[in-house]
Amino acid sequence: MNKSSISFSTYALIGTMLFGLFFGAGNLIFPIQLGQLAGNNFWPALIGFLVTAIGLPLMGILAIGLTGSNGLRDLGSRVHPLFGLVFSVALYLTIGPFFAIPRTATVPFSVGFEPFIGKEHVTLFLALFSLVFFVIVYYFSLNPAKIMDYIGKYLTPAFLIFLFVLIIISIIKPMGSFEGAVGDYVNHSFITGFKEGYNTLDALASLAFGIVVINAIKQQGITDKKQIANATWKAGLFAILLMGVIYGFITYMGATSVSAVGSFENGALIFAAVADHYFGSFGAVLLAIIIVLACLKTSIGLITSCSEFFHEVYPRISYKWYVFILCIVSFTIANFGLNNIITYAVPVLMFLYPLAIVLIILALLSPLFKARRPVFATAMFFTFFISIIDGYNALIGSVPEWKVSFLQKIAQFYADTLPFYDLGLGWIVPAVVGAIIGYMYALIKK
Repeated sequence: MNKSSISFSTYALIGTMLFGLFFGAGNLIFPIQLGQLAGNNFWPALIGFLVTAIGLPLMGILAIGLTGSNGLRDLGSRVHPLFGLVFSVALYLTIGPFFAIPRTATVPFSVGFEPFIGKEHVTLFLALFSLVFFVIVYYFSLNPAKIMDYIGKYLTPAFLIFLFVLIIISIIKPMGSFEGAVGDYVNHSFITGFKEGYNTLDALASLAFGIVVINAIKQQGITDKKQIANATWKAGLFAILLMGVIYGFITYMGATSVSAVGSFENGALIFAAVADHYFGSFGAVLLAIIIVLACLKTSIGLITSCSEFFHEVYPRISYKWYVFILCIVSFTIANFGLNNIITYAVPVLMFLYPLAIVLIILALLSPLFKARRPVFATAMFFTFFISIIDGYNALIGSVPEWKVSFLQKIAQFYADTLPFYDLGLGWIVPAVVGAIIGYMYALIKK
């Protein structure tokens, strides 16, 4: 059976599920910290953040839906089958057990529990909390067929109710006015916000969640490719608009909070201070509920997506065993702490994001060049040599002792010759040049 249309309520349900998959730990802690740092430069910083935090995820969903790809590996195989496999594995490990999933446990602990625990006991209680957290995630991830019910019908609405209580209070009774911008937000607020959006991991996650949305649409009886593509962008747009509204409110909350609560080293602690400012001890309970629900639903979605992917790549291990393995690895990494996870995630993101962005754009523009493989291959090849140095620069920014003289010379050469390199966008011109060369080669070969 193939339905001719989908009701708005179904779009809303699928969109709410998608929002629930996206909106987790990073989506709460990074915009509120951006607000504190951007201050008077609130608007350009927020707009830059929204480009990467909601614009790219929507494009990623569309790249999967409009091209008819059966997931990220299929999309990446337009470059080369080996690239499709390697890039998919790297991306799923990043949004999975290495960074994003452990963060879903450390953020709620840092916000809701750490402020009330003595420093000497933090390690023990983090281990206990993350153990209970991943036991719950493991249980709910065992049945992926019910993910839309778990996340779309129950966890996400409950999370939104509690979050909007805090948002509405912060609007009715603002903590203060905007302060002066800090650091890179003084002179480069837009591009700094743009790069800060990388930390949400949502553009990468969209390439993984795209197939989840498509499967949810197929479960509604829609099988025609054009109708699936139409339903995908409508559900994606619903989710992205909801995310954008909430991002704006959370960023505003951070921008008005400095005079009332002071500055902190990460967004998790800022959220805790804001909740305490408005609600006192009850604020800690409210915030703990908000953060746990947000991170729980995202963690379930990530564990489910990653387990399905790795089971597809290596089916000799069952889906349930992958769920167990990913939960164990995520639990282990979570116990290194939130700050360490963020520190080592940034270099990986600076490496992967340019590749993901170029792949998404090429997929959306593929009808213009008839999806010729040389265009994909050369554009990604050129981008790779820029993004790997971007990752290296981010790494030595956090760990200066890891400098390598040879790589330093390459980085300096890029800085001297590539347009936009100082803004973190040095990959744009090489990607365009690579695509043009690939297109010309395809025409000559034909």
